[in-house]
Amino acid sequence: MTETLKEEIKKLDGPIVVFGAGGFIGANLVHAILSVRSDCFAVTHQPFVPWRLIDVPSANVVQCDITQAVEVERLFARFGFRTLFCLAAYGAYSRQSDVDCIYRTNFQGFVNVVQVAEKKGFSALVHAGSSSEYGLNCSAPGEDASKRPNSHYSVSKVAASYFLQFQGEQRRLPVINLRLYSVYGPWEEADRFVPQIVEQGLEHKLPPLVDPDISRDFVYIDDAIEASILAATRGVKAQPGASVNVGTGRRTTIREVAETAREVFGIEAPLEFGSMPNRAWDLRDWYADPRLAEELLGWKARTGLKDGLAATRDWRLRHGPPPRIVPREAHPKLIRLSAIIACYRDAQAIPIMHERLSAVFRKLNVDYEILFVNDSSPDDTDRVLEDLCARDSRVIAIEHSRNFGSQNAFLSGMSVASGDAVILLDGDLQDPPELIADFYQEWMKGFEVVYGRRVRREASGMLQFCYKAFYRVFRRLAYIPIPVDAGDFSLMDRKVVDQLLKFPETDQFLRGLRAWVGFRQTGVDYIRPERLFGRSTNNWHKNFWWARKAIFNFSFVPMDVLLYGGIGLTLLSILGFAGQIVSKLLNPSIPHGVTTIIILIFFFGGLNMLGISILGEYLGKVFEESKRRPKYIRRSIRHGADHLTASEAMEEFVSSRTHALLTSE
Repeated sequence: MTETLKEEIKKLDGPIVVFGAGGFIGANLVHAILSVRSDCFAVTHQPFVPWRLIDVPSANVVQCDITQAVEVERLFARFGFRTLFCLAAYGAYSRQSDVDCIYRTNFQGFVNVVQVAEKKGFSALVHAGSSSEYGLNCSAPGEDASKRPNSHYSVSKVAASYFLQFQGEQRRLPVINLRLYSVYGPWEEADRFVPQIVEQGLEHKLPPLVDPDISRDFVYIDDAIEASILAATRGVKAQPGASVNVGTGRRTTIREVAETAREVFGIEAPLEFGSMPNRAWDLRDWYADPRLAEELLGWKARTGLKDGLAATRDWRLRHGPPPRIVPREAHPKLIRLSAIIACYRDAQAIPIMHERLSAVFRKLNVDYEILFVNDSSPDDTDRVLEDLCARDSRVIAIEHSRNFGSQNAFLSGMSVASGDAVILLDGDLQDPPELIADFYQEWMKGFEVVYGRRVRREASGMLQFCYKAFYRVFRRLAYIPIPVDAGDFSLMDRKVVDQLLKFPETDQFLRGLRAWVGFRQTGVDYIRPERLFGRSTNNWHKNFWWARKAIFNFSFVPMDVLLYGGIGLTLLSILGFAGQIVSKLLNPSIPHGVTTIIILIFFFGGLNMLGISILGEYLGKVFEESKRRPKYIRRSIRHGADHLTASEAMEEFVSSRTHALLTSE
C-alpha cells in the first residue's frame, strides 16, 4: 500500500462500514482500511465468520441482513457510521440464480442502506456497481452510454445506479457508483478464472480455456481498492450521484492472459483453446473507458496483468494451499443465541421484552433469534406478535392450540430454536433480560448450564419465606442435587437442549431435568422483580401444584414415608396390644376405651387415605405417561411475512431449521 493511499484512508470520516465484507473485494477493502485505522466494521449477512475475515478482530465483524430495514436501522443506531462502502451483491456468479434474491439484495437492500443513512446523516457512500450494467454495449462505453442489460444481475445493478444518480443529483447526497470491471487478486474465489490460472500455473499447467479472442478488462485488486477510497474522499464531493468506470481501458484477450501466465509461471506446454465451452455471458470486446475516473478521482490503474498475476501468485504461496481457501461453511460461525419466551397474558410486556433482548444481543455482538410462544393467551398477544414478526425477521412467533403450560411452551420453542445456546424466560419481565450478559460470560467460561438464582424477590415476606423454604426442602427430598432458588430462567448449551428434547416423558419439570442431565452448571444471583403489567397468574393453589409436580417428579421420599410410617405404626400397634394385655392382667377391672378406639380409627383411616393419595399421584403419572399424548399442539408459526397454519408446513419449517443447524456444524 502506498503512503498516498494511507493518507487518503486517514481522511475518511469514521466510523466506516463495509457492507458485503465477506466477498472478495469487500474483504480486501476491510483489510486495507484496518491496516491503517481500527474504526472499520465488516458487515456480513451470514451467521458465521466468512473465511476471508478470519484474521479480522471479532469486534469488527457484524452480522446484518440489509434486506430488513429494521436491522439496518439498528446497525446505524449502534455504530453511527459516517463513511459507507456498499459492496453487498448477489447474482454475479452463475451459481447465484435466485431471481428474487438478486433484486432483494442488489436493489431493495441497497435502498434500505441509503434511506437509513440519509435519516442518520453520513459523509460518503460508495456503491460497487458493475460493468455488467452496460450488458451488450460493452466496447469501451462511456458512463452515459446506453445500457443493454443481458441478465437479472445487470438489471438490478442498473436500477441501483439510477437510484443513486437520483439521490446524488436531485437530493445532493454524497454518493457515487463505481462500475468495476474484472477485478482479480488475493482472496478471490478459488473457482474463478485468475485463481485457477494461479493454481494450475504453480503446477506448470494451464486450466481449460475458452475461445482465445474472448476479452476482459482485468483490474488488480489494489487498484480497485484505491479507486474506492478516492471515490469516498474525492468523488462524492466532485460529482454526487455519478457513475464511474473502474478499468484499465485495455482489451485483454484470453490468449494474452494465457501467454502472460506462461511467462509468469514458466509454463512450457503449448496453448490449447476451446477445451472449455464459451459461457453465455462471454463477450469479445468487454473493456472500459476510464477517462472519467482519472478526471474525477485522479485515479488510473497502475498494475499490469503480469505484475498482478505475480502478486497473486506470491500471495497464494504465502497463504498456502487449502484449507486456507475453503468454502465459507467450513469456517467459524458467529455465535447464535436463541431466546425463548413463554407468553400468557403478556401482550403489554412483549414489545418491551423484544426491545430489551435485542439491545442485550447487539451489545454482545452475537447473531440471535427471539422465539415467543403464545400459550393460547386470552389477550391480544397474537396481534402483538404478528406486528413484531412483520418488523423484525429475527422474531418467530409460535401459537398453541390451547394452554399447555409454561414447561411445554419452552419445549415447543426449544424444538424450533437454532442457536448454539438457548435462553428461557417468562414473558412477564420478571426475568430481567440484561442478566443474559452475565449468563453469556459464564457460558463462555465453559459452563453448559447457567441458571438465575433468585436471592430475593420483590414480594411479601411470607411469600419469600415459603419459596425459600420449599427450595430447601425440595433439595433435601430430591434424589439428585437441585440448585436452590433457581427457576426456569437459564441459558443452556445446544448439547443440553438436544438431550432435553430427547426425553419421551409428557409431564416435564424443566428445572429438575436441567439438573438431572448433568454437565457443568453454575448460577448467577439476581433480585426477581414484581410483574411489570397486570396481576401474576400464580397463586397459592398454583404454587402448591408446582410443589407437588416437583416433588413427585424427582423424589421417592413420599413412598419412603409410607414405608417407614407403616413399619413404625405396626410396631406401635404391637406395643399397644402388649400393653393392653399387661394392663388387663394387672387390673381386670379397667374399662375399654371407646375414645381411644375412635381416635385410632380416624388416625389409621386418615393414614390410609394419605397413603392411597400418594400412591395415586405416582400411579397417575404412570397413567398419564402411558397415553403418549403430544406435549403440545401448535396452531401456527409466524416468521416474517410467513404465517404457517397447516401441520405439514409447520413440520417442514421445524425440520428445515433442524437441517440447517446440523449442516452448519
